[in-house]
Amino acid sequence: MLNAISPIDGRYASKTAALVPFFSEMALIRYRVKVEVEYFIALCELPLPQLASFPKERYAELRKLYQNFGEEEALQVKEIEQTTNHDVKAVEYFIKEAFDYLHLEPFKEFIHFGLTSQDINNTAIPLSIKEAVAQVYLPATEQLLNKLYSLVAEWQNVPLLARTHGQPASPTRLGKEFQVFITRLEEQLKTLLAVPYAAKFGGATGNYNAHKVAYPTTDWKAFGTHFVESILGLHHSFPTTQIEHYDHLAALFDALKRINTILIDLNRDIWTYISMDYFKQQIKAGEVGSSAMPHKVNPIDFENSEGNLGIANALLEHLAAKLPVSRLQRDLTDSTVLRNVGVPFGHILISLQSTLKGLNKLLLNEDKIREDLHNHWAVVAEAIQTILRREGYPNPYEALKALTRTNTAITAETIAQFIDTLKVSDAVKAELKAITPENYTGI
Repeated sequence: MLNAISPIDGRYASKTAALVPFFSEMALIRYRVKVEVEYFIALCELPLPQLASFPKERYAELRKLYQNFGEEEALQVKEIEQTTNHDVKAVEYFIKEAFDYLHLEPFKEFIHFGLTSQDINNTAIPLSIKEAVAQVYLPATEQLLNKLYSLVAEWQNVPLLARTHGQPASPTRLGKEFQVFITRLEEQLKTLLAVPYAAKFGGATGNYNAHKVAYPTTDWKAFGTHFVESILGLHHSFPTTQIEHYDHLAALFDALKRINTILIDLNRDIWTYISMDYFKQQIKAGEVGSSAMPHKVNPIDFENSEGNLGIANALLEHLAAKLPVSRLQRDLTDSTVLRNVGVPFGHILISLQSTLKGLNKLLLNEDKIREDLHNHWAVVAEAIQTILRREGYPNPYEALKALTRTNTAITAETIAQFIDTLKVSDAVKAELKAITPENYTGI
């Protein structure tokens, strides 16, 4: 780990280990083997005379090629690739060698039959992303949301001095402010979940040319759709060029980016609350906050999360902008870019864990929060002038503006004295005096 270039595989390897089965080099090879094997089996289910005699009871053996795929098998593929200098062709030869030792030689030319490498890549990669999102990303996001829900319940009645433009504003409630982030995240998760995981499957230029010339009476479009959607569980993009057009993948990356942006906003708000002493942080024995200042307990979890989310968004921005653009029927620029789709997921996973860790360390400093409310009685001016408007009082906004926009402190006594000067009924005065920064929190 000390020699890893990327911190994802070095310093943060333990935090990103859950993504290895989906985005590592070995994982990509395994997904390719799966697509090739399932494609061969699907061909066997067609009425193709050359495959009619294939023993269906051998399907289970074929599926073990990817189900039991491990490092030894991955190294075999990489060794073949040393000769082919082509990663997908190496997978094809690996499976053909397996057919030899399984005594299935007569059928092995139907491995990768009529396909181009992108029929494998553009099914294997979206399948890996789909499963990574379902098995790693969504559970981690749900864990964070559940923590936020618990904090909303715990802090729903805690009054909080709001700040707009950094200045004291109409009070709110701490639980409500956290609920804002929950709602935003859930809305964007709906968008994320609505994006289909699309895959291309149709030969060298997307038209099933080789399939049709070999078996002109077979409905290859229907076969391709059935294979991609019913067997692999993806959305079949058609028509395409040699490659998937990646528009849906770009939409997925954009949705992830928006979720990340909301989390950056959350991290920064909590960081600011900590700097205002609204939150303290649980101290872990032995930890050091500063190499020079012994007293410091820094909000490092939220800073770490923000930094990783920024890197993830920069990568997602490039992925979303680059992948849908390819010269004519294809160029190779998508190939190296697609190899990096796991990198933003790595940074996202690190950030989700960091934010969650930071939330679990928060200690509410309610005394400081109430002190700030007590020191800013001017925020009830909005409430007073609104009730005066209701009562038809002349120029109430201007009266409160004259009172509050001074350099002298506005206190409970100042407000009470002002109310006593108003030409309104005693009932209205009592109503106005009942308003405090703690109870003027809306709904």
